[in-house]
Amino acid sequence: MTSKLVLAVIDGCKPSMLRRAIDTGRAPALKAIEERGTNAESCVAAFPSVTPVCAAAIATGTLQDVHHIPSMNWYSRREGRYVEYGSSFAASWKFGLGRQLTDTVYNMNGEHLSRDALTVFEALDDQDVRTAGTTYLMYRGRHEHQPSKEFALSRVATSTMFRKPIHGPREFFYADLFASRQTGCFGQMGMPGVRDQHTGCVSAYLAEHDLFDFLLFSLPDNDAYSHKHGPHAQVQSIANADRQLERLFHQFGGTEAFLDRHAVIVVADHSHAPVEATIPLQERVTEDWAVLRPSGTRAGDAEIAFCPAQRSAMLYVLRQDAREEVIPPLVRAARGIDGVDVAMWRDADGYAVVDGELGRLRFRPGDDVADARGRRWEVHGEAGALQAEIGGHAISTPVYPDALNRVWAALTCPTSGDILLSAAPGWEFPDWGGQAHVGGGSHGSLHRADSEGALLFSGVERSGVLSAREADGAWSITDVAPMTVAHFGAR
Repeated sequence: MTSKLVLAVIDGCKPSMLRRAIDTGRAPALKAIEERGTNAESCVAAFPSVTPVCAAAIATGTLQDVHHIPSMNWYSRREGRYVEYGSSFAASWKFGLGRQLTDTVYNMNGEHLSRDALTVFEALDDQDVRTAGTTYLMYRGRHEHQPSKEFALSRVATSTMFRKPIHGPREFFYADLFASRQTGCFGQMGMPGVRDQHTGCVSAYLAEHDLFDFLLFSLPDNDAYSHKHGPHAQVQSIANADRQLERLFHQFGGTEAFLDRHAVIVVADHSHAPVEATIPLQERVTEDWAVLRPSGTRAGDAEIAFCPAQRSAMLYVLRQDAREEVIPPLVRAARGIDGVDVAMWRDADGYAVVDGELGRLRFRPGDDVADARGRRWEVHGEAGALQAEIGGHAISTPVYPDALNRVWAALTCPTSGDILLSAAPGWEFPDWGGQAHVGGGSHGSLHRADSEGALLFSGVERSGVLSAREADGAWSITDVAPMTVAHFGAR
């Protein structure tokens, strides 16, 4: 019988901080996983390296050219409106709290996530694997779940706003709004600082009653802690996450007993970088262009949609017949602002263009050079735009990990902006509510500072993906779903 598999996602876990937590004895469960298995040291996120994009990549094994979730805040060309997944309470208020919650809880999975991207829950549900999941942005599966009535706050929320059912894994628990069964575990409606404990409580119940073969064990509190206190304070929040893993393992007789019989993957969706200053892009853009407001008022006059997402941003040209005319001055304006590191767009010939401090590079799939995973690219211009190293027929981008593939996926995503921007280390784009994380940590950029997260695993069945990554070392969060599906022998 195939062993159980727990996929633990520690949101924003920085590899160096995981190393410190393990070495100082603050993370005994994670230490045991490392000792019994593999610590990949680094696993590359999607770009933009923000949670909705990366969660979709982990859940589907694809980037946004396939899954179509482009950022935390984006503009729907089809609906002619902004989509906001909760950058901050102030930003959500600007767009309408009800609209933001509906987009996040229902539309992200029900409408925005492409049907061409099969989630790990759907793939395993189709093979009759007993799936389970705790509160995670990407939950789409084959089983219908009605709104929960277990707690007083749940009854209030689900009798007013959250009335419709959703489809998720067989056993599913989402911020007290949806619960496949009553466990007595109250998550305070998904409040930061309580979410990891809710995951630990629910998962211990599921383990005690043998209700899963695959469990997505979501640990999001590390991200909120790092946003507030900075990435170098993560040892405390990683230790808190570790205690919830121990809580689950206790139901199997302890950590060693669990690892003797079962498998675990621990992955970060992205990393974190310190933030010291903000980038006044919105103010600069509105000097010369009419920018669509969150309210949508006077939308017919708007020329640009502006979509900040922490250490990344997107600009949409709202009149496509003016796209080629508007992009050059927009790029010049953006690149002239302190803190904007790299600008990216597609030109009229279909190339991806990267404009950086050391030049401009154009590329597309082709035969000139191969990246670390063997994908081949046609490249022209200055390699310095990505601080790339080209030798023979190989290209390496250590400062911007897996840059060509990540940028290409972002630019060819049908819901992405016309111009994508990445912030330099130390900088962040304030959201539409004026909120940023100065003095703390953030993520979203193409840079390795917030694009390389943690990955360790133990007991996972051998697969082609596992063998390929052991050979090239080029781990990506898109490897997690195929590793998981292969563990159960499903195709």
